[in-house]
Amino acid sequence: MQTFKKLINLVVLLPIGIVLIMLAVANRKSVTLALNPFNPEDTVLSASGPFFLFLFLSLILGMVIGALATWVGQGKYRNRARKEAHEAVKWHEEAAKHKARHETASRGLVPVSSQ
Repeated sequence: MQTFKKLINLVVLLPIGIVLIMLAVANRKSVTLALNPFNPEDTVLSASGPFFLFLFLSLILGMVIGALATWVGQGKYRNRARKEAHEAVKWHEEAAKHKARHETASRGLVPVSSQ
């Protein structure tokens, strides 16, 4: 199983890595990202760097935003699973208590009381 996992990682991650390296080499020219739409020459709200850096940062930012959106969207299911797990533990403890009571009663130590 472990070798299968390594093989899948190699088959998936190697082509992605090659494509990312090719993208970085092809887009290494320096560009300026201006965040002021009214005055693009303003250097206060601008950043300069290789184009692939901005591509990678936007990809990472998109992945983080998507992960947060998914996490927030699934909050109700996590909450429900937490409540059901708590209830399952409660019922398990109740069953263990009844089993212990039944075992002591079957040994003749304590009479079984009906509830």
